[in-house]
This record gives sequence, structure tokens and C-alpha cells, in this order.
Amino acid sequence: MAPSDDLSVERYRRRPETVATDRGDGPPLVLCHGTLMDRTMFAPQIEALEDDYRVVAYDTRARTDRYVGPYDLYDLADDCAALMDAKGIDSCVLGGMSMGGFMALRFAERYPDRVDGLVMIDTTAGPHDEDEIERYGEMIETARQAGEVPEQLAGVIQHILFGATTNEENTDLAETWVDRWRTYPGESVYHEVNSWLERPDFTDELDGIDVPTLVVHGEEDAALEPERSDSLLKRLDAERVMVPEAGHSSNLENPDPVNDALAAFLDGVY
Repeated sequence: MAPSDDLSVERYRRRPETVATDRGDGPPLVLCHGTLMDRTMFAPQIEALEDDYRVVAYDTRARTDRYVGPYDLYDLADDCAALMDAKGIDSCVLGGMSMGGFMALRFAERYPDRVDGLVMIDTTAGPHDEDEIERYGEMIETARQAGEVPEQLAGVIQHILFGATTNEENTDLAETWVDRWRTYPGESVYHEVNSWLERPDFTDELDGIDVPTLVVHGEEDAALEPERSDSLLKRLDAERVMVPEAGHSSNLENPDPVNDALAAFLDGVY
């Protein structure tokens, strides 16, 4: 569904303060969060880059009142285009963490003229395997039936989305997000995960994407192991930065090396 077919553009115009953080001037960097996260996960990047770039981090529909599905990654790509339209952004460097990266690849396929570069954070072009699909499917069905993210499930997710170092040494960060997950409607989590869970392999489509790409991956990522970003290196014009002492949310867990890499990458693109 194209942005013009729904109220996406008008939604972002009417309520930008509730769905997007827009800071700084200069060339634009647009950032899309991963599953169960929200735009605030990019606060370290906004703070580090807003003096030189316009950084826009936004909430996907799962974190808004439009959380009911079904929808897929191409619908989320159309939402991103609608956001850019509402913000007057013709093209940008587009960054995505995990699910946000799945979306960003499809955005680059559908809207190639609107992408100056890609930032792929703890993400992959490949699909999830059958065991992962079954496991995540059971988890989101639990949330849907409960109407929320139960405490025990939130504890499991904590060790999926954060690395061992964060869980051992930065418990305040992890627990802050656990508390936030507990407030989410179970239905929003169910449709959010289903938007990507059974997505097909996108590896061959990478050959049609011709923009510079920065791949960022936490060394402790247990949700998508670092080798699962290898195809991005092989098939795109890409460089990879490994982030020590960080897991699946590497830009939030250990932001300094990520910010340094982003600043250098954006300087090269723009």
C-alpha cells in the first residue's frame, strides 16, 4: 500500500511530536528502531550527530495507536516514505536496527532515489529459520493471549535484545526497557513481530542496491549472530564495524564506537 493510499503522511504532519524526534540541521539521517524498541533507542546518536546533521528518529506503527495489523515490511517502508514526505526530506541516509534494517533494505529496493546510504545495525538480509519462527511465534502468541508482555517473557527478551555485558554491568539500562515492554499491548507486539517473522530471503535483491552502506554489529549479539550480516558485506558496497561489549542493541549498549563510525561514514557520504 503506497503512502498516498492511507493517512500516513497526514498522521506524521499532525502528530510529529508523538512519533518522531527531529534534531539538527544539515544532511538528513533517518533512523528506524527494532522490535520492542522505540525512537529513544537512538538518543546517543542524536546527541552525537545533531550539530552536523539533521537526525530524525521515529516510532513505527507498533509504538503508536496504529499498532493493529496485519502489515508487512513494505507497509513499514511506505510509512517511512510518508514520514520523509511530511518532513520535507527528499532523500537521506537511512539507518535501521534489526527490524528497522529489514525495512530499510526494502525501502532501498522500492524507493532507490530516496536513499543516499544505508546504516544496518544488528540486522541481516537473510530469513529466520523454522526453529526461530516457531519460538518467536510462541512468544508473541503468549503476549497476544495475555494482552501484554508478561514479566517472565520480558525477562527472556531482555537476554535476546541485550548482550551479556549489558545484562551484567548495565542492569539499569536493561531494566528500564523491560519496564517499558511491560506497558505494551500484546496485540501490538504480535503484529510487530509478524510483520517480519516469515519474510523471504532478501540476499539476492541486495545486488540491486547501489549505495554506500555501514554495517554495525554487536560482538555479543545472540539474536542475530554477527556472521548473519556477512551477506551485506559481500553483496553491498559496505564496511562493517564490530561493537565490543554489546549485543543486539549495540548502538544503545555501547554507543561511542557506533557514533564514531557513523560520523566517519556520514562524512564520506555527504
